[in-house]
Amino acid sequence: MSAHLLFDDDGAFKAGTEMANAGTSHQVELPSGKRTKVKSSHVLLRFAEPAPAQLIERAQAQAQQIDLDFLWEVAPQSEFGFVELARDYFGAEPTAEQAAALLFRLHSAPVYFYRKGRGRYRPAPAETLKAALTAVERKRKQEELRQQYVDELKAGRAPEVISQQAIGLLTKPDRGSIEFRALEQAASDVHMTPLRLLLARGAIASPYRWHVDSFLAQHFPRGTQFAADLPAPDDIGDLPLSPAQAFSIDDSATTEIDDAFSVQPVGDRTRIGIHIAAPALALSRGHPLDAVAKSRMSTVYAPGLKYTMLPDDWIDAFSLNEGRTAPVLSLYAEVDTETHEVVSTDSRLERLRIESNLRHDLLDAVVTEETIASGRFDSPHAAPLSTLWHVARRLLARREQVRGQPEPIGRVDYSFELDGVDDQARVLIRQRRRGSPLDSIVAELMIFANSVWGGWLAARRTAGIYRSQALGRVKMGTAPAAHEGIGVEHYAWCTSPLRRYVDLVNQRQLLACVNEQQPPYASNDAELFAIVSGFEAAYGAYAEFQQKLERYWSLRWLEQEKRSRIDATVLKGDVLRIDGLPFITRLPGLPQLPRGQRLELDIVATDVVDLILEARVHRVLAAQTLHVDDEELGEMSVNAPPQMVAEQSAEGARETAPVDPAETTSESSNGAASS
Repeated sequence: MSAHLLFDDDGAFKAGTEMANAGTSHQVELPSGKRTKVKSSHVLLRFAEPAPAQLIERAQAQAQQIDLDFLWEVAPQSEFGFVELARDYFGAEPTAEQAAALLFRLHSAPVYFYRKGRGRYRPAPAETLKAALTAVERKRKQEELRQQYVDELKAGRAPEVISQQAIGLLTKPDRGSIEFRALEQAASDVHMTPLRLLLARGAIASPYRWHVDSFLAQHFPRGTQFAADLPAPDDIGDLPLSPAQAFSIDDSATTEIDDAFSVQPVGDRTRIGIHIAAPALALSRGHPLDAVAKSRMSTVYAPGLKYTMLPDDWIDAFSLNEGRTAPVLSLYAEVDTETHEVVSTDSRLERLRIESNLRHDLLDAVVTEETIASGRFDSPHAAPLSTLWHVARRLLARREQVRGQPEPIGRVDYSFELDGVDDQARVLIRQRRRGSPLDSIVAELMIFANSVWGGWLAARRTAGIYRSQALGRVKMGTAPAAHEGIGVEHYAWCTSPLRRYVDLVNQRQLLACVNEQQPPYASNDAELFAIVSGFEAAYGAYAEFQQKLERYWSLRWLEQEKRSRIDATVLKGDVLRIDGLPFITRLPGLPQLPRGQRLELDIVATDVVDLILEARVHRVLAAQTLHVDDEELGEMSVNAPPQMVAEQSAEGARETAPVDPAETTSESSNGAASS
């Protein structure tokens, strides 16, 4: 009669007929006919009957009838072999089937019996077993609950517990949680992404709410509100009152007015005043609100939304609103009345009466190059505006001389006006081409102030946060360096302290210089380096959020207007800019066309979740001339990291254009038109 062997094959039990015995190994033929070599140490049982295949089948069935609790009670408390326990359990010498069945049952219950070697086991201690069984039961219930969630999601319903944490499951998931595992399995089963499944089940109300709420969950996890115990100061101390008559230039929607201008005749010269709101007077390093401002780093702008860096009462306390007297950090530049060259500069901390808040959207048609040249235009502060325009042109000429090339012109800004709530709103998209005299006045004087104050900090060896550019690469750091793209020797953001934390930090340093005091930050201050890193990360994330919502509302506009065709302009290769919208897209398979080539597209589909537009060419239109910043910004909007897109929006192609969203004449360039 043939001898059969039951053996351990890397944790799996197999049986076969012994064909040869070499002492330390055996030649075994499996029921499939395949032959294998088995070490003697792996053989667990030698038997004559039944056949190997029948033994495995019958033993597995019999193993399920063995009660584990009873088996654990009768087992020795020390290490034992499975055949020994089989004798005690069955009360006689076990058959091959009985021995194999008990082996299978022992091996299937690692909670009850620890594996100590091939065919050898030891029972778990009572307390350990009790804790393990509790854990097993808990896991079983969790798996039942997980499957319940899966079934509900597949049936078209979102369990309440998943709806309550839907955004977190996607932005900051606990991958071991029941809810996440259920969502992941259900999404896989119905062949959808988790995001689209949650949208389809109503756990996330709409694509719009996803774009907004996911951003808030990541960057404002404690909400966007400010603590009530951080009131703005009532008194900022006794400061000298400037005799200047100052006015600001902003868009009508602007609520944070942080810069104003003045013009005063001084003998044969003219004194130009650039006046910046001074919240650093009250918001010092270490102030309770400072930690909040530092965590935000900047005001966030997006169509229909604005999350400010500072509370409203603080903004109101320092904003340069018409008819009030406010504390300011002023930069005075004495210029030659004839040549408009800057002769000298002086910085002062003072109080300033704001006579007017001029609104460029109401005056752009009045204050033009032609009306300034004629000397006849009906505008408040007409003479000072004319002087500032000539000074701005001179400053621009100086920068262009340093740069070796003219500034690009004709950049288009877009503003979004929303009528309604959330994704149900109707959207109006307005275009505004940059380059008006009022634009140039604000842009050039802001660049001038940032350059002069950056140079002043460097000359005094006072720490500051600078922006520089060399060989096309823009960076922010604590070391002063030239900004080749703008054409200045030093450049430090100082003119938007109500909106950007970097500007607030630099203003603290400037105030210390003006007052001849010890500056709050030393050049080797670790916090200063942390601010640079934190600001760049936050600013990039905010720019990406703004761009996402602009793309969202652009797609919604196409749906709203029921547009089936739209024009586009080739920027480079297969990268297109949709005409009339701040929307850059790729059109795979587009034949090689020159830059500026205009196309009429058939819209195939829009996707407001992934923010993509599918289209095909309907016909080729006439070409047009592209501005440098159109090409560069378009290319980067598709390919580059969001912080690089922010750089392009902020300072123009290769950082040559003197436009910064926080320093322009309009907040609407940052999507705040509806604020």
